[in-house]
Amino acid sequence: MSSFDVQNLFSVSGKVVLVTGGSRGIGKMIATGFVKNGAKVYISSRTAKDCEETAKELNALGPGKCIPIAADMQKLSDVDKLVNAISSQEKALHVLVNNAGAAWGDKFDTYPDHAWTKVLTLNLHRVFTLTQKCLPLLRAAAKEGGKQGEAYLDPARIINIGSVEGITVPDHETYAYSASKAGLHHLSRTMGGRLGWEGITSNIIACGPFPSKMTAWSFENEWDDMSEKIPLTRVGTPEDVAGTALFLASRAGAYVNAATVTLDGGMTSTFPRSRL
Repeated sequence: MSSFDVQNLFSVSGKVVLVTGGSRGIGKMIATGFVKNGAKVYISSRTAKDCEETAKELNALGPGKCIPIAADMQKLSDVDKLVNAISSQEKALHVLVNNAGAAWGDKFDTYPDHAWTKVLTLNLHRVFTLTQKCLPLLRAAAKEGGKQGEAYLDPARIINIGSVEGITVPDHETYAYSASKAGLHHLSRTMGGRLGWEGITSNIIACGPFPSKMTAWSFENEWDDMSEKIPLTRVGTPEDVAGTALFLASRAGAYVNAATVTLDGGMTSTFPRSRL
């Protein structure tokens, strides 16, 4: 067995990271983990004020750095603005976290057409768009990571934030959201298979229940007793999702590609507690 530096196995120090939707919720949890472990993290948000406040908070934590860029990912022009802003400052992007997303719940009979456009554009279409436009920076990071022969030892990473609703049929009516996440899961596998040859991995973190503005309604109306739905009897914490992202972005996760990491405490594979 080859020797390795255990202390640096999970290190992301010095890496350049972009987290979309990084001003709150799961995006902020992930951005915090990278900043606290020495990365330079760009966060985007539709609202400039939220983005700047989060960056100020994370910069106070250190030792890494957080740079806010306001961008509405629904707008193609804002995607271009975001990529151009990073390209003007960086020669390479080591980690792209596609987290920005939207949800919509309504009855089948009244589910609006415009909900599909909004949710699929942000959750699926723009993931491809942003990744496509970031390719020069990701390719530069792959070359920077170095090779052993033709093998990439420290590839660039794409981490896509999916959902357990893209794996199982949800017990509530979020048709566009669940469909978009299922599509994202497959897109991520496709990107991993295509871009892996260039030293760029693509993986999914399929999240279960995590407290956020997006999930607030479900927590208030549907998820009142997690002990009956999740074997670990709790919802996700910032450490859970940040730790998973840090693993995928570090040397420890360098051989993981086109994979789906289900982060739900066993929710999608539970044995009914009533039968124990």
